[in-house]
Amino acid sequence: MNEKLVGTWRLADYEYIRSDGERMWPFGQSPVGVITYTDEGFMSVQIMDSERPIFVSGNRWSATLAEMAAAFEGYLAYFGTYDVNNADGFVTHHIQGSLFPEYSGTDQVRYFEVEGERLTLRTPPLPAGDQTITGRLIWERVTA
Repeated sequence: MNEKLVGTWRLADYEYIRSDGERMWPFGQSPVGVITYTDEGFMSVQIMDSERPIFVSGNRWSATLAEMAAAFEGYLAYFGTYDVNNADGFVTHHIQGSLFPEYSGTDQVRYFEVEGERLTLRTPPLPAGDQTITGRLIWERVTA
């Protein structure tokens, strides 16, 4: 465990950096979210596009398929346990459940750096067509 990670963090920025240097914002320019790491080894993350449109009907039971697809694309959530490899500077999220079904039961590695009240998480390079992308998430501490 790394006591520097324990607590709740608010998302400050989330971007993808392509291998050609292009930057993209998968949840818009002003994403919102929280990630929590507990002393007991549990974690959860919720990230959302702050400009995600609401359902016209005002009711999820009456939403169109297009509205539901947009809601799905504008949100990321998963939970599980975690462990930390301090020597190599990464945390592994052992995902038990996720909005994205293919994440459930997987391990997701995130390289971390803690500077004061700021946590930066980076994904390993991920294949994206003929490029790779690396996710970079910046979090600010809310609670310890």
